[in-house]
Amino acid sequence: MKTTPISELFLDGRKFLVKRDELIDPYLAGNKYRKLYILLQTPKLHLNKIISYGGTQSNAMLAIAKMCHDKGWEFVYYTKPISKTQKEQTIGNYFHALRLGMWHVEIEYEKYKDFIASLRPNLDEKTFIIDQGGAVVEADEGLCVLADEIREQNPHAKALATPSGTGTTALYLALNLPEYKVYTTPSIGDVDYLKKQMAALHPIPKNLIILKPEKKYHFAKLYPEFLEIYKKLLACGIEFDLLYAPGMWKALLEQTTEDILYIHSGGVSGNESMLKRYEKFNLPPK
Repeated sequence: MKTTPISELFLDGRKFLVKRDELIDPYLAGNKYRKLYILLQTPKLHLNKIISYGGTQSNAMLAIAKMCHDKGWEFVYYTKPISKTQKEQTIGNYFHALRLGMWHVEIEYEKYKDFIASLRPNLDEKTFIIDQGGAVVEADEGLCVLADEIREQNPHAKALATPSGTGTTALYLALNLPEYKVYTTPSIGDVDYLKKQMAALHPIPKNLIILKPEKKYHFAKLYPEFLEIYKKLLACGIEFDLLYAPGMWKALLEQTTEDILYIHSGGVSGNESMLKRYEKFNLPPK
């Protein structure tokens, strides 16, 4: 893969730089490409099955489905029960992941936690499990490649930013680039939850700065201010996802002042279904 370019973006009177990782692939791009890098380098015959779990809005789910489609690996994805409406959708990450060959298995709510815990002890040598959101220590290798790219490009900014679900990307980016400040903000849960997710992988370095949102946002819910930021960014010439990026951009605008290189997380394939939801509920920007 060629090094992804860096673009300038002017938002609310400030100049930002954007590392264009969303350009890698329509489905397998951004931080999901970086997290899955070591698996992408794995010879096809070394594995035959990937298992993961989580939500059906997940960008990681779609990225894994694309990787397994290209590798010829079986992909089994476990979730809690989903609605009949979602099963019938012909847009969005879930639809595209199924189209790429994902085998979806629903687990009853009361059995879900114990079932997920039982997966890893029963794996065979050609099966690999990816925890929800791609939170695996193997992600470090892909983030190391990203860090090398950033150093080679030498952007005129000494601070980076990337939003967090599990915090895997932000954590390993900060570890591999100790000379940079790395800003992140939680998109799922609160700051304490994010710290616990990161600490399960590695002690949190001092150069990783978690910006606390002004209020608690619930993942995948609709917020007029998120739609407003999305539209502003789109008018600047770059499309970002509607799940993670708006909260990160909002925090950067409200809590930082310096030059920042934003690492584009990809995930724009899910915008089609999210925009339909905003349209349905007629939520205008504030």
